[in-house]
Amino acid sequence: MGREAGHGDCAMYADQFELLSRGDIDAVLIATGDRWHTLLSIQAAKAGMDVFCEKPCSMTIAESRALADTFQRLGRIYQAGTQRRNGSNFELAANLARNGRLGQLQTLHAQVGPGDRWPPITTFDWLPAEPEPPNDVCDWDRWLGPCPWRPFNSQYIRGRWRGYFDFHGGGILEWGSHTVDLCQWAAGLDETAPVEYEPRGMGSDTPYSIHCRYANGLQLVMRDSDFLDLGSCHIRFEGSEGWVETADGGRIETSENLRNESPDVPREVARAATANHVRDFLDCVKSRKTPRSNYLAACQAHVACHAAYIAFQLGRSLTFDPARDTFEGDEMANRMRSRAMREPWKI
Repeated sequence: MGREAGHGDCAMYADQFELLSRGDIDAVLIATGDRWHTLLSIQAAKAGMDVFCEKPCSMTIAESRALADTFQRLGRIYQAGTQRRNGSNFELAANLARNGRLGQLQTLHAQVGPGDRWPPITTFDWLPAEPEPPNDVCDWDRWLGPCPWRPFNSQYIRGRWRGYFDFHGGGILEWGSHTVDLCQWAAGLDETAPVEYEPRGMGSDTPYSIHCRYANGLQLVMRDSDFLDLGSCHIRFEGSEGWVETADGGRIETSENLRNESPDVPREVARAATANHVRDFLDCVKSRKTPRSNYLAACQAHVACHAAYIAFQLGRSLTFDPARDTFEGDEMANRMRSRAMREPWKI
């Protein structure tokens, strides 16, 4: 990357602790596979650095809470890579929900999946073992990190790690980390999560959904179907006086009474969400203000996705206490809130 930018001073490290020990770095971007996100974010915060981390920010409910607790305690800036919070069309839709133009909010819809690309359930299978390459080609032990040991296969490091339980949170987390996040943001629920989760569509790849309810009665539906054809990462907010729907393409559809209040956002403007999101992070690194996708907002949206995934894996409805991060009366569900980390890695 240094050569591509026209200079040769881009240092490379095989050990993250060598990088984190430097005293001249204010912030880091974490762009590893999902399995490393929480651990590296926490290590960077403990080293005194601010963090921009790709989504999903965690692999479990326990990791989500550890992440939020660490950044709150240390006072570091955290921005999750849920860039659609800084997307103009998503912001317009959220504002309609917040300013009462939809009336009393009733149901939030978040696209997860899609099931034909990322099924809701990951597999516990392994790819066939291949000879491990030299460490300077791929340090397989370091690549696995906190995950359980499994044999090397070159397809993993070529991007085919998604869909495997050890490495991936399934379709619900893949896009739910974006869309559930947007729903909670629009509804002003960044500090909590739903209290009920009911999976539907079991036994088939698509369509599937998880019907959730917050303590205030608001409904959240995570689904991979039944949306207007507006693009990926689809959200829809429904209230007593109207509805709004949008996605990555920038188009905004509404109920008839809101047509004049919600113009479409040009595609090039909608695509500026990532640049806006990075700018938000950098500004907050300087000002020490809270970014839009801060640690608590990311934690709670991910907790909701993890709880939904647990309900789907178990194939039954669950009741959840977001104040204690516990499922009521379900020992198996509570055991699934965390995963063991392979030595020597720990939070």
